Amino acid sequence: MSDATLAVTFAGPHVSVQDGGRPGLMRYGVPCSGPMDRLAFAAANLALGNAAHAPAIEISMGGLMLECQSGVVSYAVAGGGFIVDHAGTKRSSWSVATLRAGEKLAIRPGHWGSWCYLALAGTLAVPEWLGSASTHALSGFGGGRLVSGQRMQIADAGGRERREGDIPCPLQARPRGELRVTMGPQQRFFHPDTITAFLSGPWTMTSAWDRMGVRLRGPAIAPQAELDMPSEPIVRGSVQVAGDGVATVLLADHQTTGGYPKIATVLDCDLDAFVQLRPGDPVLFRAVTPAGAIGIARTAAIGASAYLEAIVKGRG
Repeated sequence: MSDATLAVTFAGPHVSVQDGGRPGLMRYGVPCSGPMDRLAFAAANLALGNAAHAPAIEISMGGLMLECQSGVVSYAVAGGGFIVDHAGTKRSSWSVATLRAGEKLAIRPGHWGSWCYLALAGTLAVPEWLGSASTHALSGFGGGRLVSGQRMQIADAGGRERREGDIPCPLQARPRGELRVTMGPQQRFFHPDTITAFLSGPWTMTSAWDRMGVRLRGPAIAPQAELDMPSEPIVRGSVQVAGDGVATVLLADHQTTGGYPKIATVLDCDLDAFVQLRPGDPVLFRAVTPAGAIGIARTAAIGASAYLEAIVKGRG
């Protein structure tokens, strides 16, 4: 094995380095960050033979173009229905191939999905912050955003030809517009008719989104009581409602505390597929009981684990 050098010839917005995130630091005001679609991120790494949480490149609908300037490096792409153009040959995402010196790689949005992941065979030489290479979008701390003209070094890079080929795209990786939620914890601030409106919709994804969250277009669900709640911890998947009555689903880089009421919380196992929706796509919330949510989460975890275990083994 030897090092490889990749030149970034184009990088769209929100293209950054992510790893498994930095959990356990929210009590210090530090978001967990990490990939928007955690299943696709792990699939790209494991299909290539990397650790599931190894640093990889998160690519938005803005796309990414690279040129291999030296060395040989295998790569895996997973997430969404993106189009991969490797040295003039086009294929879909969810695949493993090998990039050689002089070859170009372009990843662009296809028919579906908003995020995909590029994992590389070797060690991506990027800075860390608080023990993680995940990029916090607002501060830029971590591995960082990719910009045109940048060069990336991959240590111990090499070809993993035995792993080349398609990666199975599981059903749960497809965009999910029906989101299961548990109500609360602040539904007391909302009139019963407002709760009904929230669960009836219709809701639509808007273009007002980033790694912190996405604003939805739908019925006005402004709180109808005096807000006397103190600022409190927030989790990924919280559906937060400000005084303007707009619902916002909080995502990977969400703030650690907040004082706006949360009308509901999206089940964590639905969030990976939710972030693959695009602006204009419909969204529907369906309430489940806490006990039902536990059963759904356990079933989803078993399915995801079985899928990832199946793609760990090489084809050779």
